[in-house]
Amino acid sequence: MHEVRFYLNISAEEYLRYYRGEVRLVLVQGHDGRRVQFPAQRLRPFVRHDGVRGHFVLRFDGQHRFVEMLRIGEL
Repeated sequence: MHEVRFYLNISAEEYLRYYRGEVRLVLVQGHDGRRVQFPAQRLRPFVRHDGVRGHFVLRFDGQHRFVEMLRIGEL
């Protein structure tokens, strides 16, 4: 299994664009420099009143298919 660790800081106002479907994909840069793109719907479990903030790990299989996303640290 492969993984990318990254930090997100999306305000509540900005997240509304994802929620409304105006923006469908999230592009992040991992701590190791790799860029990863994933569907915005993967953020739903992590939304709080102030948006989406924290350190995350995105795990995917050998065919680059999503396995899981976890919050691994708070701000």
